[in-house]
Order: sequence, then C-alpha cells, then structure tokens
Amino acid sequence: MSETPILAPDANGPTICIGEILVEIMATTIGNGFLEAQPLTGPFPSGAPAIFIDQCGRFGGQAAMVGGVGDDDFGRVNTDRLRADGVDITGIHIDPVYPTGSAFVRYRADGNRDFIYNAGTSAAARIEWNDAVEAVVERAGHIHIMGLALSMPKVSEMIERAALRIKEKGGTLSLDPNLRKEIRYSDETEARFARLVELSDLLLPSGDEVERAAGITGHEAAIARLFARGVKEIAFKEGARGATVFTRDGASVHHPAFQVTEVDPTGAGDCFGAAYLTARRLGLGIEAALAYGCAAGARNVTRLGPMEGAGTRAELDRFMIETPKVA
Repeated sequence: MSETPILAPDANGPTICIGEILVEIMATTIGNGFLEAQPLTGPFPSGAPAIFIDQCGRFGGQAAMVGGVGDDDFGRVNTDRLRADGVDITGIHIDPVYPTGSAFVRYRADGNRDFIYNAGTSAAARIEWNDAVEAVVERAGHIHIMGLALSMPKVSEMIERAALRIKEKGGTLSLDPNLRKEIRYSDETEARFARLVELSDLLLPSGDEVERAAGITGHEAAIARLFARGVKEIAFKEGARGATVFTRDGASVHHPAFQVTEVDPTGAGDCFGAAYLTARRLGLGIEAALAYGCAAGARNVTRLGPMEGAGTRAELDRFMIETPKVA
C-alpha cells in the first residue's frame, strides 16, 4: 500500500469546517417523538461540522471553525467548548438577532431517533463571507466539508468558494458525503456536490454514500469511479464492523471496531473522520491513523452528548490499550 502523503501537512495551516453549530437537547425517556412533555438533558454543543472540528483540535491538530451562533447561552456553550479544545473561533459570527440553532432528540425503543431541528431559521444559516472568514480561509491548509451543510444555500456557496481558494493555494480537501435521503436538493446543490467530490483528496463515506458520491450502484464499481474522478483515498466507516481504507493502487486496510457499550451514537462518524484526518495531516501512516479513527468513534459513543467523548491523542492511546477489539 502506498503511503505517499495525500493531504497538506498540519504545518501548512489549520483544518477548517464551515457549517452549522447547534445545541442538542435530549429526552431522557424512550418513546416516539415530542407530543407529550418530556424530561430533558442538555444543552450539549453539537452540529456535525462543529463536532468534527472539535475532535481535530482535541487530537492536537490546527483547527478553525466558520459558522454562526446567537448572542445567547446556547452559543456560548459551543464557543466555550471549541475554544477550550484548541479550535480557532475567530470565524464564528455572533448574531445579535437570531438564536443559536438547536436539535431536540428522543430515542425510540428500536434505537432509532426522532429529531426536531432549527437550523435554517437560526444563526447557523445566516453566516456571510466577511473579513474574519477571509482570514481563516487564507490561513487554512485543509478544508473538511459535510455534505449536509450544502442544504443551506448561503453556506453552500461559502463552502465552495473556500474550497476553491484552499485548493488553489496548494491545500487539500476532504468530504463526508452525508446528504440526507429525506431532503430534496436543488439541481445547483447536486451540481455543487459533484464538483466537490471531484476536488476531494479524501472521502469519508458510510453505508451507500460511496455509491451516492460516485453516481452509480455497486460498492466496488463506485470506489473505482471515485478514484477515476480524482479522489486519492477513501476511509469507509462501517459502524460496528470498524472501518476500511481504500487507496488508488487497489490496496485496502481494515481495522475492527472496539468493544464498547453504546450510550449515544451521535457524532461517532464525525469523531472517526476527524481523528483519521488529523493523524494523516500530522504525518501518521494509514494503519495508525485508522486505529485512531476507530478509537475516536468508539470512545465518543460511550458518553451522552455529541462531542462529550471526543478524545485527546493521549486519551485515545489509553483507550486503545484498555479496550478490546471486536473479534
């Protein structure tokens, strides 16, 4: 397997994310939806890009976030956490009018979840390109993109603008193609998604997202198509089965999952991707980075709250020593 570096090194500038910053508030009872009053716990800092970038910072990589929060306690819950974990928050806009986005979550008996989101009419969707964002993008060495963030038109435009600039100046790009089946995307969003796939150095899919990104059915055919379109590395998240990395030379490396008791699965994939990406940018090989990614995802599900289990590199080292792998 080729170990040629595919990502800009960490010394070239921070990994940045652009997208939603939310609080998550969780029902403490099991059941369907929110039609009756429920005891709740939270708020927990959340939002997929924020979870991802927080894990980057905790692992020890340079990290910066571009997004928006309200001038309220929910916003401060997020900015305080990101700052404490080493993330540059100068690109986060504090909206004086709109509140911080929110997600209310309740688990069903079968393990699925009901969500009530407020992102599109919150500060999360009201960010604009300004001098602070420009400065963050100019410092960046890498941009990580969450496909779901492309559903917000203004944010989507900012993401592509930043991606083109970072690639133009020698940086790299990773993409989690997590477009939701429940959301109907515009033709422009679909076209932008396809353009960003072709710009991607690293893809971080799960489930059928490989086929969604490639635009064809069949796992192996989709991987071949993505490499033909310019993707250099694919880290495929397989949940309880672990994860597998595929490279353009036809090789693959698999790492099994760690045996843990799941408390809250939200954010596991984001923590996996962030630890894997940051390890690669810090110069680690595929096998070592994959082990860190699987450890980060597993550790995160053992805590209640989307980024409460995000681990430092030292914490993940201990976790890998103390936690058995799935046979």
